[in-house]
Amino acid sequence: MTFFSIKKSLLLCFMLFCCNAIAQIPDSIQTETKEDNVKYPILQIKGLFQARYLVGMSKDVDVNGLHHSDESGVSNNFMVKYMRVQVRAQISKRTEVVALANLADFKNDPKGRVLENAYLKYTFNPKLAFTVGQFRPWFGIEETYPIDIIKSLDWSNQYTEFGKLGWTSFQIGLSATGQLQLGQIPFQYAVSVVNGNGKNQVNDNDNGKQYSTRLVFGLAKKYNLNLGLNGGIGEVLSKKVYAVGIDLSSLVQFDPKWSLDMQLEAKQATNHPLYFAADPETRPSNPDAYLIRGAYFLPNLRYEINHRNLSAFELSCRYEYLDTNFRLNSNPRQTITPMFGLEFLKNYGARIQLGMQFDRYKYQIENTSQYNNNLFIVQVQSRF
Repeated sequence: MTFFSIKKSLLLCFMLFCCNAIAQIPDSIQTETKEDNVKYPILQIKGLFQARYLVGMSKDVDVNGLHHSDESGVSNNFMVKYMRVQVRAQISKRTEVVALANLADFKNDPKGRVLENAYLKYTFNPKLAFTVGQFRPWFGIEETYPIDIIKSLDWSNQYTEFGKLGWTSFQIGLSATGQLQLGQIPFQYAVSVVNGNGKNQVNDNDNGKQYSTRLVFGLAKKYNLNLGLNGGIGEVLSKKVYAVGIDLSSLVQFDPKWSLDMQLEAKQATNHPLYFAADPETRPSNPDAYLIRGAYFLPNLRYEINHRNLSAFELSCRYEYLDTNFRLNSNPRQTITPMFGLEFLKNYGARIQLGMQFDRYKYQIENTSQYNNNLFIVQVQSRF
């Protein structure tokens, strides 16, 4: 038996053990003697509008970061990033069905886009819930919250790349999640198995699947300090792949008005899309020769104003490091994104953000996106 087979067997055993052990815990809902006087289904509709104005401030580099030696790039642009509509149907105490679509994706070829979430979730109790369909498997901090409450401009570069690898973003599969107490330590877990080839796919592109686990430990309640451990193994086109990650998050409340939210995350994985894009005759047999590694740190300072229409302001500055092929052809990208935000309605109901994005590469390559870039951003959003 190979080392990979042993790891896969251990992960499957862990999944079965968690599901079996937790399922045997008495369901607190079943102890209720009174039936809630609730009529199902209960429908809830939510949405998000987000638009941007972008100005490229580097010569011959367009607003998407692509270098044009012939000076043909577009250096400023209005765009609608999201026009999301979500429908959530609670069809019983334990069962909900969720659909989420981004109508702004119709501006591109909508094939393989638009529909984002499409899943059914069945909750036995807080300790065990199953999700099946198209959803975001937990594999890091960013998977645990939506884009509309993000503390920076957008998802990290790391999150975007790991979505291409099948570990993050919207995937099709099955997941078990829950919350427990390990003595005095709050504990959350997620165990997922997905196709790993992205959203809105008719079929998996091979017989392989990707298995991942996320474990979160609450270390210090006073500072909301949480430690996350992420690990995954899988098979893509008969090749073994893996991913690992670690993250820390904290929310320090200085007083009723001032707070500091901090996120630190690092990941490494097999870059199998890059491996399969290489010449089969010259590439090595092991795809782990192609590895991606990334990390980011995001502090966010918030001040609650609560004055008439202005609810709060925020200051954040995310630093990112990402190298998509650090073993064979290393060209790390460093990104600094300082942002200033004004919140006009509570809970990010309406806000305006201003900021810059500075990209720096170790080596600049003409007529590619691997080129130094400075980008100015104004972003407005409303969630409803």
